[in-house]
Amino acid sequence: MKHATLPDGTRVPALGQGTWHMGERGSDRRAEADALRLGLDLGLTLIDTAEMYADGGAEEVVRDAVAGRRQEAFIVSKVYPQNASRALMARSCEASLRRMGVEAIDLYLLHWRGGVPLAETVEAFSRLVEAGKIRRWGVSNLDVEDLEELGAALPDCATDQVLYNLEARGPEYDLLPFCADRRMPVMAYSPVGQGGRLLRHPALQGIAARHGTGPAAIALAFVLRREGIIAIPKAGDPAHLRENAAARDIVLTADDLRELDAAFPPPRRKQALAML
Repeated sequence: MKHATLPDGTRVPALGQGTWHMGERGSDRRAEADALRLGLDLGLTLIDTAEMYADGGAEEVVRDAVAGRRQEAFIVSKVYPQNASRALMARSCEASLRRMGVEAIDLYLLHWRGGVPLAETVEAFSRLVEAGKIRRWGVSNLDVEDLEELGAALPDCATDQVLYNLEARGPEYDLLPFCADRRMPVMAYSPVGQGGRLLRHPALQGIAARHGTGPAAIALAFVLRREGIIAIPKAGDPAHLRENAAARDIVLTADDLRELDAAFPPPRRKQALAML
């Protein structure tokens, strides 16, 4: 099992589970919770969610998934930028805790940057840590200049969660090296892309055939090849979960990587940070 180490020394699985689009339909919630529980069985014990997802519905799916298994799960949730102030963050956090039925969130992230000054958001995070409501904090969708603005608080930032996959390799140019230098893991959301387009690419399918696996496993193996990366794919059915889990055992060859570079060229200059 490959792990990533957070700045405070906590080790978490490099491959976790996402919940974006879960909780949107009540009829699917039992199957979604079952999928997350299977992920726990497979060692994918980091679960990422957010107050935004299905207006809290995804957090309720997480509640059902971790019921009776809280100690196994490392739970990540995210606060809306408009709620990331001294006045509002505590209320958002309490609502997330209530929906998930837990006493503390293992890692609480600013979902993206909004109008609240980062210094005020950091202060609000610190208050929640002191109150025992969250164990650590981090950010999402912040680029290098935003992280630099954290200043003296940067060493306390546990992660930056960003869009990173074969079709969105911009972070490789500067963000990934910046975070690696500071021993801050980067959490990659949508690591297998959105809508299936990436997984239909002939290069990805050809490499998958050589390895005897599916294209999602190859896309994940590409993201996980770097140290300090945590991938959080969302999978709603057992077959997809098992394919994702198989990515942990795939070692891409030099030929594989050259073929992927030809099909999905790495960045040669600074790119604006992409986000969904």
